[in-house]
This record gives sequence, C-alpha cells and structure tokens, in this order.
Amino acid sequence: MYDQVADLPVTIESCSFERRERATSSGFDRVTTVIHLSGEGETGSGEDVTYTAEAHDALQDSDALPGEDSPLAGEYTVDSFSATLEATDLWPEPPDEERFRHYRRWGFESAALDLALQQDDTDLGAALGRQYDPVNFVVSTRLSNAADDTPPTADRLAMLCERYGDLSFKLDPTPSWSDALVDQLADYDVRVLDLKGLYEGTDVDVAADPEFYRRVVDGLPDALVEDPDLTETTRPIFDGQEARVTWDVPITGVESIESLPFEPAWLNMKPSRCGTVESVLATINYCEAHGIDLYGGGQFELGVGRDHIQALASLCYPDGPNDVAPGGYNDPDPDADLPTSPLTPPDAPAGIGTSFS
Repeated sequence: MYDQVADLPVTIESCSFERRERATSSGFDRVTTVIHLSGEGETGSGEDVTYTAEAHDALQDSDALPGEDSPLAGEYTVDSFSATLEATDLWPEPPDEERFRHYRRWGFESAALDLALQQDDTDLGAALGRQYDPVNFVVSTRLSNAADDTPPTADRLAMLCERYGDLSFKLDPTPSWSDALVDQLADYDVRVLDLKGLYEGTDVDVAADPEFYRRVVDGLPDALVEDPDLTETTRPIFDGQEARVTWDVPITGVESIESLPFEPAWLNMKPSRCGTVESVLATINYCEAHGIDLYGGGQFELGVGRDHIQALASLCYPDGPNDVAPGGYNDPDPDADLPTSPLTPPDAPAGIGTSFS
C-alpha cells in the first residue's frame, strides 16, 4: 500500500497552525493543533493529537515552522518529505511523553499526504485502488467522571440510545463497576471494553485486578477486551478467550504486533500511534496478510484528524467496531441531530477523505 503513495510529488510553499479546543464527556478540555501545508493553490491538513495543552501552546507560539519561509517548504515526494521530518525537530519544548512524538509526526505526515493527493487531483481511495464503504462506528464513553465520586451508572447510555436509537458502545470499565451495573450493561450492545491496563502515570490508568477483570469479562461475554494487563493473577482469566483480547497502546507498527504475548485476532488501529504514513499502511498490510481484524481508534480528534480516521476505516476495515464516531458524541450534552451508524462516505472524496455523514 505504501508503494502506491510513496512517490506522489508534493510541493509545500507554506505551513500554518490552527488551534482547536472542546470540552468532553470524559471531564477534560481537549486541545489539538490542525496543521495546514499549502502549495500550488491547494492545502493539505493533518491533526496533532498530543494530549498536553501546553505542548500545543508551544507549537502554535513558535515561529520555527510556520510561514512562507518555513524550513519545510520545498519540493518532495511523500517518502522524501517523511525523511525530511525524521531530521526536523518538531518540538519547541520536549514532549511530556515519548509517544507524543508519533502523534505530532502523524499530524505533519497526514497533512503532506493530503496535500500530495489534492495536488494530483485524486483521493486516497483511488490511489490505493480501494472504495470508500459505509463505516460502522461505536460510541466511546465513560460511565463515571474521574472528578466525580458518585457511583457509575448506565444513565449516559440510556440517554444516548433515547436520542439516537440503537447504538453500539466502547466502554472504559473501572473497578467501581458493580455486579448490578454489569448486569444492566448486558442490555446494551457493548462491543469493546477498554481496560486501560497498559497506561502508566496518566489520569486514565486502571490497575490490574483479577476480581474486577473477571467481573467485566464474564459479565459481558460478547465484548472484545482491550489492553488488559496480563499478570500472573489476571492471565488465567483469558485462558481460552485469547480471541477476545485486542490491543491499542502497544501498537506502533509491525514490530509491535510481532512482540505481543500471543497472536491477536483483533487490533485497534490508531494511525497517530504509528507516526508515519509508511508505518500506518505497512501495519494495515501486515494485518490483512495475517488475518488480523482491525477497527479504527480515535484520540478525541477535533478537526480533520477525525475525517482521516473515518476514511481509513472506510477503505480498510469498515465493518469493525470502529471508535470513529462523529465528534459530537464526545460532548457532555450531544446535539440531537448527530449522524448514526453507519456513516455515509463522501460523494466526491478529495485528498485523504472529506467529511463522512
């Protein structure tokens, strides 16, 4: 797949940044940077989904990269621009976490690919020889707020289903989930349980606890189970259920898949975790060749980054439990007229992909 886009020419004349900010249902304000690369009358865009607001402030306040005299200006191919980024410092201040380097790199790489496709008067589907299919999506939400000590309930799921009809969900279980709550959740279409067992030192860390794991794994037997921390006490819970285990945090490319504790049946594909266009497409290629099913993952994208994850899902894994729902579902009080699953592909795609509806 990468060979089909690597040699696309791209002319960059200027670089600019656009700040996005929005409150979320998870209890924090999300900040991202939309990166615009322009040339030959076209503009390609990508989104840096780094989670630290201060990192976006530093990038947007810096004069090292934007403008018509940007060091990124020049004539490239998609591949040679990637090599230029490898040698370019994209961080006015060092990131709080090393994985954020991939997040920002994907923002610039996707902007360049988007621009190259537009300058070639084509779109990603045409370049890859694939069609844009309707995209199934799940709504990802928490049932409790980290800043709220009240017990979690299924009230948000009930509200969403009342407004939008039958929905599928990706949920973040916590040890505070009671047996009664798990029984309630069995009445909903819960497709993925994100145990968040592989984060360290973040606000979303969830410690591995065998009693908690067994409660949700056994109580919701049809759901995939994402990112469990497989310890001596939790590993037996998944004996015979390995096909339900899926991974997100560790997946940064082909090598990361090959180093998993066992061959996966499912993986969460987040392009921002891979960083480069080459790594993203090589990872998708590898999974298709090895019979590993994929579903798209989101990072609370506020701009064009959400269009991009929807486009990749549409082209490569449209039927999975894709965590690529329209951004309005992340709002504390979503609008009443949000699109429902599946999303309809654009009639006239351009670049990586225009908005789905």
